[in-house]
Parts: sequence; structure tokens; C-alpha cells
Amino acid sequence: MDYRNIILKPLFTEKMSILQETQRKYAFHVSSRANKIEIKQAIQKKFDVEVDKVATMNRKGKAKQMTMRSGGRVIRTSGRKSSWKRAVVTLKDGFSIDLMGGEVLE
Repeated sequence: MDYRNIILKPLFTEKMSILQETQRKYAFHVSSRANKIEIKQAIQKKFDVEVDKVATMNRKGKAKQMTMRSGGRVIRTSGRKSSWKRAVVTLKDGFSIDLMGGEVLE
């Protein structure tokens, strides 16, 4: 599997930004078919870093209700958000990933 098909997108949350600064942990939305070894190799190849540990979590999709008006009538419908997999990657000492890709002005 190509690393572009494994790493789908980085996750930006307040909790993850604290973990990035304190513990060198980064979270990614990854392919649900990828295992820890493939995720580790993909992160190392894409960002040129050394990975210490990978933790994965399968997140279950939630049921959603939606109400909308169409032509004067109220239509209620229900559906599901898709299930997905999250990987939290811990890097070795001395490595970091710049997910924003912006330059820091001094």
C-alpha cells in the first residue's frame, strides 16, 4: 500500500496540540485497512522522521438526524456518519513534524 493511501489527513485538536508540544505525539486520520507497521512506515517515509510508537483507535460512526424544509414541507431524514480509524504516533527524541508547513517569523 502506498503511504498516500494510508495517511488521509492530520487531526488538529486542542488536546493534540498540547500532546505535540509536551510528548511529541501526532494524530492522523488513517485508512481503516492499515495496520500499525504500515502506518509507521508511511509516517517515516512521508515526514522523514523516526517513529517510536503507534497507537490506533477504531472510531464508530454516529447516527445523525437531519430536518430540512423543501417546498413548504418539513422533511426529516436519518443517516450515519462513516466509521474511521485514528492513529496517534509518538516520535523519537529530537524529531518533530511541521503539520502547518508555515514559516515562523522572528
